[in-house]
Amino acid sequence: MAWVANRGRVLDPETIGVAVETNTDLDRFEATGYVILKGFYPAGVVEAARDAAGELVDRFANRLMAERKISRDHADAPFETRLARICEDAPDDAPHIFRKELHLAGMYEVFFHPPLLDIVETLLGDELRLYPNYSIRPKLPDHAPTLVLWHQDGGYTFKVHRDGDHSAETVDALRMINVWSPLVPAREDNGCMQFIPGTHRIGMARHENREYYLEISQDDLEPYVDQAVSIELDPGDIVLFHNMLYHQGLPNRSGEVRWSMDWRYQDALQSTLRSTRGHLARSRLCPDEVVRDADDWTSRVFQ
Repeated sequence: MAWVANRGRVLDPETIGVAVETNTDLDRFEATGYVILKGFYPAGVVEAARDAAGELVDRFANRLMAERKISRDHADAPFETRLARICEDAPDDAPHIFRKELHLAGMYEVFFHPPLLDIVETLLGDELRLYPNYSIRPKLPDHAPTLVLWHQDGGYTFKVHRDGDHSAETVDALRMINVWSPLVPAREDNGCMQFIPGTHRIGMARHENREYYLEISQDDLEPYVDQAVSIELDPGDIVLFHNMLYHQGLPNRSGEVRWSMDWRYQDALQSTLRSTRGHLARSRLCPDEVVRDADDWTSRVFQ
């Protein structure tokens, strides 16, 4: 099931900050299941998000130092390699995701950037929820727990997060937009994402359990996998994609950490189909519940 965007809202490309041809991009999204917006975030937003990721590494290193699992925090190493150096000293503690820790001031403008919410509103309507699945992911070199296999995000909602009595058709009907943005250049050699265009229209694929992640069954994947395209992006770029699009992350064969952010917006009139409910990004029905600013964001918790 592929839901149709709301064409009633007109976007101003100058306000958005990038040359967005609104109808063309919406047509592309509906046809392929994704759209790339190059240079979308201002440099200050990217820098603040990288600082937030750096703070997470500081906390991680400090904890390992306190537990005497490492003898040095590698604070002199650059952002791109520091976490990898720390994890060489404590491989069993290597993180693969940060989620509940993201209520940091530097993440507010990423998630609640007005031009981004304007675009999402054209797709989902004016009741917008930041879905309770927002992450910073450090893909370490040759690290199996960070190798994300071919899947649909809806597959996780259906197969893993069964917090209600919902069917594949209910998950398929979720009005949701996924957003992905790198904090370092994302290329094939360091594990950029790959999409299979148009697969958001197929419906729910069968997903099988693997050691760390789900994976679309080979029978469902095989007819389409040769159509995969690599999504190479730079910091400040974003890609919006459908919740049912087939996608994966390539292995990181470089010597650096491929840092990225991913998050989702949902029509807030729908259930999350999870026990968590997320945070309102825009609402005319419940304006007092919308996240107001960075201070408000940092005062909240993952829920």
